[in-house]
Amino acid sequence: ELLKRANELVSQGIHPSNVNSGYKLALRSAVKYLNEHLSTPVDSLGRETLLNVARTSMSSKILNNDAELFAKIVVDAILSVKTSNDMGDIVYPRKAVGVLLLHGRSARESKLVQGFALHASRAGQGMPTAVSNAKIALVDFDLRAVKMKLGVNITITDPTKAEAIRNREIEITKERIQKMIAAGANVILTTWGIEDTMMKMMVENGVLGVRRVKKDDLRRIAKATGGTVVHTMSDLNGDDVFEPSWLGKAEQVTEERCGDGDEYIMISGTKNDICASIICRGANYFVLEEMERSLNDALWAVARTLEAGSVVPGGGAVEAALSIHLENFAHTLGSREQLAIAQFAEALLIIPKTLALNAALDATDLVAKLRVDHSESYGPNGDKEKRFTGLDLQEGTLRNNVVAGVLEPRPSKVKSLQFATEACLTILRIDDCIRLNPEEEDGGR
Repeated sequence: ELLKRANELVSQGIHPSNVNSGYKLALRSAVKYLNEHLSTPVDSLGRETLLNVARTSMSSKILNNDAELFAKIVVDAILSVKTSNDMGDIVYPRKAVGVLLLHGRSARESKLVQGFALHASRAGQGMPTAVSNAKIALVDFDLRAVKMKLGVNITITDPTKAEAIRNREIEITKERIQKMIAAGANVILTTWGIEDTMMKMMVENGVLGVRRVKKDDLRRIAKATGGTVVHTMSDLNGDDVFEPSWLGKAEQVTEERCGDGDEYIMISGTKNDICASIICRGANYFVLEEMERSLNDALWAVARTLEAGSVVPGGGAVEAALSIHLENFAHTLGSREQLAIAQFAEALLIIPKTLALNAALDATDLVAKLRVDHSESYGPNGDKEKRFTGLDLQEGTLRNNVVAGVLEPRPSKVKSLQFATEACLTILRIDDCIRLNPEEEDGGR
């Protein structure tokens, strides 16, 4: 919309550089007005605000019908991973919240658990189902019989030596596992497979082994438990060593059963307490993947709201308020930039218009009423409550969206304005285009 209106100005003889400077002025003024007059501190609104942010994020997605349940899960998950960074700022790391997808049952059986939930099970049935005071070895190499690398061949002149070579391949892996156990490991997680012979060895030593763990999960477990992902046990001398300092620590590692035959590994009481997992249940994997996308959006929205400390009303309220403000701001300028700012103000109204059209409502009528309310709220003597007026698409009327709980994180709204404007300005800066015609085929010459 910004680009279309900029193109109209250029066709009227306004130079693109004037349009650029006008759009930049409009953006600066809009962001300043948004920060000073339209944002509301989260602290003054309480926990209900965070629930409303999560509900708003889910309102157009598959979780809309169960928004109450999942909004509580999302808010509790983000609040549980509260921490501070090196600069001393309070942060809510989204990546500290894992989402585990388990096929089957109803979505309403989804739940939040404290700790790291891993979608895997024990490698062997004889292994313990629970390990207390766990010391976790995190290895990124195969625990099956060692094979020669691709392109490496062994030529045997004596056939009796073949069995000795096979035995040695197994012995190398056995020695590696023995060194992990000697270092104190009672849980071994690997991204590769585990040989049956090695499983027997683990069972005899009371070690819980898990195979084919995703590398991303392994890295997150390492961060949560304070361990190190080991890619090779070879030291500078070529000998295999396993240092006790590489082990991650947790109070308990258990295999949990969820529903009919669905197992997952639960790692709780980690060294780094900022760790939580959301276990999602769903009818099929298509539903689960859509649930994961919806939860991801909601988690980011709540985290950004907490980190920013302020929210703005949704439902087209911000765009309508900024449109009125920029129209008044444009009248204070006596240069060509006035035209660009006025067009910027008009372009912002495309958001409430599109929202109304998508809800099958009369967009022209609703946007006109919305502009009237925001005009009455503008200025030092205006009705300050009306600046939060936005669209109620279910009833087809206007309402105070802060009271109704339709909220968005302030940084998200600012970034949307900045990115849209910058994309438009980047295209406007293009003076000439060089077009390469496709090469003609030999038959067409």
